[in-house]
Amino acid sequence: MIDALPEKGVPGEQILAELRELRGGDLPTHGGRLFAYVYDPALDGLDDLARAAHATSAHVNGLDPTAFPSLLAMENALVAAAATVLHGGPETVGSVTSGGTESLILAVKAARDAHPEIARPRLVVPATAHAAFAKAAHYLRVELDTVPVKDLRADPVAMAAAITPETVLVAASAPSYAHGVVDPIPELAAIAAERGVRFHVDACFGGWILPYLRRLGADLPDFDLAVPGVTSISVDLHKYAYAPKGVSILLHRDEALRRPQYFAYADWPGYTMINPVISSTRSGGPIAAAFATLRSIGDTGYLELATRTREAVAMLAAAVEETDGVRLYAPPETSVVCLAADGVDLFVLADELAARGWHTQPQMAYADLPPTIHLTVTAAVHETVADFAPDLTAAVAAARARGPVELPELPPLTPEMITPELIASLAEGLGLAGGDFTQMAMVNSILNAAPPALREALLTGFLSFLQRPMTQ
Repeated sequence: MIDALPEKGVPGEQILAELRELRGGDLPTHGGRLFAYVYDPALDGLDDLARAAHATSAHVNGLDPTAFPSLLAMENALVAAAATVLHGGPETVGSVTSGGTESLILAVKAARDAHPEIARPRLVVPATAHAAFAKAAHYLRVELDTVPVKDLRADPVAMAAAITPETVLVAASAPSYAHGVVDPIPELAAIAAERGVRFHVDACFGGWILPYLRRLGADLPDFDLAVPGVTSISVDLHKYAYAPKGVSILLHRDEALRRPQYFAYADWPGYTMINPVISSTRSGGPIAAAFATLRSIGDTGYLELATRTREAVAMLAAAVEETDGVRLYAPPETSVVCLAADGVDLFVLADELAARGWHTQPQMAYADLPPTIHLTVTAAVHETVADFAPDLTAAVAAARARGPVELPELPPLTPEMITPELIASLAEGLGLAGGDFTQMAMVNSILNAAPPALREALLTGFLSFLQRPMTQ
């Protein structure tokens, strides 16, 4: 383990060499072969520009915009850009957050705090809504009503039936992360408006690319602030706007809707704390990097990136359809290809794809939905997609030859039984204790077989096992 606090300072070149060595063990963030976590436009010079812009404002503090008006100007410019892309009006306001989860938490907070008279506020979401809504409900002590979906999309009838007098917010996705399909936003927004309830569109994942896909002819429903009844919408700039992490935008239709989002406190001897978002101190670096990224790419550039992404999605989907042993699980209507396995072990297939340089995101079974593999497709995939079909064929053949994972005999477990000692023993037995995560089929199969509460406990225990300092 590298000592972060040596007795004497270490030369800068040595430190950078150490960082490069550490980064050598990561999955590739560029090159179009990682289908999750990162977004790569494959534009020459963009990384250098973003790093330089980040450096100009890395030490600027967003806590007080009167001290650093440069950051205020950049934030307002980013909000204006998002409002333009998402059809906001002259009254639209917004905030820059650190990511989609913070944007969703703040959307829930604003809705909750707009109704202090409701003792037990409730949030209604479809079962395919992002897990960040559950996190928001947990943090804010809002009751979460999760509604079953119909054909992978929110069911307006079921969503309407779930709304009660205590409901402060209804939310849906454009698109859902797991499957990449867009919920029926106009119908849902109309229902919420009729009941006098705020309606939030989680467009964190696709909000920057869906407008461009529609301009290219994609048959997608209306989903943004042009839809009556939509009171707020979120979009991550570090996704399909291709800004460095982490920058997201939360838009509200007007200032009155946003006001409960703020936190203010003056009843102490120090400065009056006024925060539009969760953080107080905020580095200006990510905001400056996002500002530079948007100005560098421009509207025409984003349309071209969407064109390349759309073509890559079509080619990936065709590869899946032409390969015996896998099938498309959801329509590839946005920027996601979601596939299921037929006759091969899906988690073994994910390992075989990784062995061939394609890093995917396996998704566990949920209710009556089978396990699937999620591919987030970015513009960079356009350059590598021609190699995917033969590798998929080879990976399916290898997975079929290996056969399905045979689960080991495990004692009956409950979440309460998950101890640090048990996690350490499991990690050792599964070959994870040394930090090798290249063979995950057995691990994913065990997690897939576990009920959600047990899966949560196992993964929480394992993450805690990883996040601890090691003695030298």
